[in-house]
Amino acid sequence: MDISTITILMFSSMFLLMLLGIPLGIATGGIAAGFLMAFLGLDALPLITTRIYDFIDNYALVALPFFIFMASVMERGGVAHDLYDAIRLWAGRLRGGIGAMTVVVAMVLAAMSGVIGGEIVLLGIIALPQMLRLGYDKDLAIGTVAAGGSLGTMIPPSINLIIFGLTANVSISQLFLASATPGVLMGMTYIAYILIRCYLNPALGPIPSDEELDVPFSEKMASLKNVILPILIAFSVLGSIYAGIASVSEAAGVGAFAMVIAIWFRGKLTADLLKTAMVQTMRTCGMVLWLIFGAVSLVGVYNLLGGSAFIRELLTGLDVAPIVIILIMCGVFIVLGCLMDGTAICLLTIPIFAPIVSALGYDLIWFGIIFAITCQTGYISPPFGTAAFYLKGVAPKGIEITDIFRALLPFVGLQLIVLAAILFIPGIALWPL
Repeated sequence: MDISTITILMFSSMFLLMLLGIPLGIATGGIAAGFLMAFLGLDALPLITTRIYDFIDNYALVALPFFIFMASVMERGGVAHDLYDAIRLWAGRLRGGIGAMTVVVAMVLAAMSGVIGGEIVLLGIIALPQMLRLGYDKDLAIGTVAAGGSLGTMIPPSINLIIFGLTANVSISQLFLASATPGVLMGMTYIAYILIRCYLNPALGPIPSDEELDVPFSEKMASLKNVILPILIAFSVLGSIYAGIASVSEAAGVGAFAMVIAIWFRGKLTADLLKTAMVQTMRTCGMVLWLIFGAVSLVGVYNLLGGSAFIRELLTGLDVAPIVIILIMCGVFIVLGCLMDGTAICLLTIPIFAPIVSALGYDLIWFGIIFAITCQTGYISPPFGTAAFYLKGVAPKGIEITDIFRALLPFVGLQLIVLAAILFIPGIALWPL
């Protein structure tokens, strides 16, 4: 059987099992084992365990549970709620200010956690009802929350960037450094869009009442008291990585411990909070590890059967400019982003795409930022964008999934604009390196 037929059979089987509701990690692992036995026999099965061990035997992977635990403790300690209340007070009389400040909160939460689903749920519970209560246009409010919540895909410490670094064998610290500017640029693009739309049509983002704005300066300052320490910890963790003081794993471990201390200072630390945070961390890590086991096995078997060489010849054999091949890869990421998690996309595609990108003469750090942006775009794109379903689970009554996807379309356009900027002006991402 030729490799093109194997490719069609393998990946159509994967999508069929996904449609049947089989977890992706189990589906990819089962397909890998089945194809390996079919073509190389039962004795070849140990190759899968070797492939998995080679991937997970990486010290940087230790950062994953620490960042997840840090995010979980922060969420349950009420940091996000207090942060939103504080920034809402400081938004003042700026038209569209609450929407803009919601994006700022989303950016800060992304820098404190790197876990996307939790961020969208938090903003959906805290920010969306508040924006609707203050008279914000429903579509603008929904789009702001869902798109802002998805910023965790690219603002460090993004879990997607950690997995990309491990998969493509590039520096995670450099990925974090390179992603900071595009992440902030994306957030500022959202803010500019919200402010311009509210300026052109004041009804979209009305100013809060005088009673709500009539808050003494001392009260505004007091509102910051409960959030300063957690924010300082989060940015100190990233700063220590950027400055080369600590490795990603070391910084994540210290950050997780420090966040526990910060929640203790807030008077919110309980045994139940720690237990719940640890259970969530174990569940999330378990899900990620099963994705790793399955995807690494599938890609390993596919490459063993000649898949990597087949894809490389297919793409590099096209009589087009190298940037067109990169655009094709972006299209693959966006389509897959509508169907599956960024971790799974990375594990399935980057082992195949990374050598091609290098052969074309492009920087893999730059490509990692492109990957993160396209994953974020897929994350909010209809018809299966995961962010929409996270938000639907906590949205106020009366908001349907079709409302969410309609509200997200302008933000998809904004993401594509930023993607184009990074594609054609790589220095936006690479200048700090």
